[in-house]
Amino acid sequence: MFRDTRSHVLPFDLLLVFKIVKNLALSVHQRPGVVSSPPTLFLSPVIRSVNFFLKAFNKGDCLMSTNRLLVLVALLFGVLGSQAYAAEHLVASPETCLTCHEDVVSADKFADSVHGANGCVACHIELTDVDMHMSGELMPGPVQCVRCHKAETKAHFASVHKLNGIDCATCHYDIHSQSPWDGDKSAVVEKCGECHFDAYENYEGSVHEKAVQAGNMDSAACNDCHNLHEIQEVGAPGDPETQAFHTKVCLQCHGDEEMMAENDVFNIAVETYFASYHGKNYQLGSPEDVAGCSDCHNSHAILPEENPKSSINPDNLVQTCAKCHENSTEQFAKFYAHGKYTDKENYPILYYTYISMTGLLLGTFAVFWVHTLLWMFRGFVENREKKRALINGQHHEIKDPHKIYRRFTKLHIFLHLLVIISFLLLALTGIPLKFAEQQWSSVMMNFYGGVGAAAFLHRVGAVITFVYFAAALVMSAKFLFYKLESPADFFRRLFGPESLCPNLRDVRDVTGMVRWFLFLGPKPSFDRWTYWEKFDFIAVFWGMFAIGGSGLMLWFPEAFGAFLPGWIFNVSTIIHSDEALLATGFIFTVHFFNTHGRPEKFPMDFVIFNGELPKEEFIEERGDQWRRYQEEGILEDYVKEKPSSIAYDFFIKGFGFLALFTGLALLGLMLYAFIVGGHHL
Repeated sequence: MFRDTRSHVLPFDLLLVFKIVKNLALSVHQRPGVVSSPPTLFLSPVIRSVNFFLKAFNKGDCLMSTNRLLVLVALLFGVLGSQAYAAEHLVASPETCLTCHEDVVSADKFADSVHGANGCVACHIELTDVDMHMSGELMPGPVQCVRCHKAETKAHFASVHKLNGIDCATCHYDIHSQSPWDGDKSAVVEKCGECHFDAYENYEGSVHEKAVQAGNMDSAACNDCHNLHEIQEVGAPGDPETQAFHTKVCLQCHGDEEMMAENDVFNIAVETYFASYHGKNYQLGSPEDVAGCSDCHNSHAILPEENPKSSINPDNLVQTCAKCHENSTEQFAKFYAHGKYTDKENYPILYYTYISMTGLLLGTFAVFWVHTLLWMFRGFVENREKKRALINGQHHEIKDPHKIYRRFTKLHIFLHLLVIISFLLLALTGIPLKFAEQQWSSVMMNFYGGVGAAAFLHRVGAVITFVYFAAALVMSAKFLFYKLESPADFFRRLFGPESLCPNLRDVRDVTGMVRWFLFLGPKPSFDRWTYWEKFDFIAVFWGMFAIGGSGLMLWFPEAFGAFLPGWIFNVSTIIHSDEALLATGFIFTVHFFNTHGRPEKFPMDFVIFNGELPKEEFIEERGDQWRRYQEEGILEDYVKEKPSSIAYDFFIKGFGFLALFTGLALLGLMLYAFIVGGHHL
């Protein structure tokens, strides 16, 4: 039997029989004068099979049993014994054809070609009578390659070549001397270059062409990008499919980290591209709106960075960037196209920005999520204690408990509505970009009408944000400086009970709440603003600096790139992305709980929508403010004679619940991306 080791050999007698059968088959297949009938045409694949097994044996790779080999030998002898039948159905042999066509076909070259084991009539099947052919009555038609090459024909059928009348013989014109390509990409390049002169000229001398010519078949050749037979039209520049093609074909190889490592090629190109705004747009189905691989590196003339002709040579970067960013400068071109923010050695600025933002994000969530969990449990216990007290007949009597006081003005309510609208607009359009690799992100972007439409909506949300932030600045300035009597008055306003600026009282309130959480003291009473409300307000200022500042840089890169180095956009991307994650995560968890989800407020606190605060709630939650207003004699100034209208409440409460559920849905998608979708910080 054949064995799986190169040191073992095939029994000599069996090998001898094998070779005799092959030679006998060849002698029958190539008899002078007349040969092959339809049965003997079967010999061609059998002869090739014999050749295959002989080569396998010579390499020591054959794993065939003696019984199977004997079956093959018996089959060959059976076919050879069919010559009596074949004599009655004679068709011209190659030798017969060559007596007239030796000026067209070289016997030696044909014998060595990939079709050498086939007779002439294997392709020219119409020639069933030599005499009729020689008299001109029977002539061959076009060869039907599909009879043997079905897969190749199927691929070629809908190709741009087929649509333009380029058939098999256009490329395989040397069909009678066609040699096997055996995966040698240089043969493909040479063949394509016969027609595609410009592309070949650009490709020649590129990093890919040099590697192919050096025998590295991992390097890209024509067929790697355009296929061998299923060649599609590239399309017009700017077309979505065309733009996607110029990136997709690059990802096929450069996304294979093992192949890149084996060839000592930069192996994070795909990872860093997908982490960029360009790559995220590609993932979300809008490649036409951003730069793809070929926009920076070219399609065929891909040269190393140190080559003066390279599109990514430092001297050519401004021109390369200017293809999309018309006002590019040398500063702008300092952008890290493939900067990896976890690479401390090569990109320290990005690394420390990433570490700082990650630390801020994790630290903030750790503190406030613990705060939320403690409050959740303590609030549940408090509700049970109140219920038990009511059952026992213990309750605190408050006169006119449902009397309404005004907590917020109409301007406050309007500005908060702007905050809600802008925040949700930014979150709905920004979160899919952050998690671009998730399937649900593509669904959301398609719903908006594409990344371009989402970007427009995102900027509308940004404009609204700047509007309410400007209003907050004006209101803060008025509160601090309007009718200011003395410098001391300024500090009294800044750190007084009506101010949203943190003060020493907030330290006592935080300490008191923690003691209450741990059942170590009573629940503290608050004045007008609690410490968590002040944190929310201060966070807006930090957010405007972090998200707003970085967002403006990313919105107007050419303007900022005129005087700032391009890597500032890498830094801005990290800050904008992580700060947005912090903001949405905080609002949809901590803020939602503090405002609506805590046991005493669930399912929603509508005070921000109608500005109304019942007397009982006023005294219980903000007792210090109640007593202060009483002492100052201004309590009655805040009484609201009648509640908001039914229609207003119906509409505004519906809006509030819609906003709440939208935020929770986005939170669920983000958690899914981290837990199931494989997303990481």
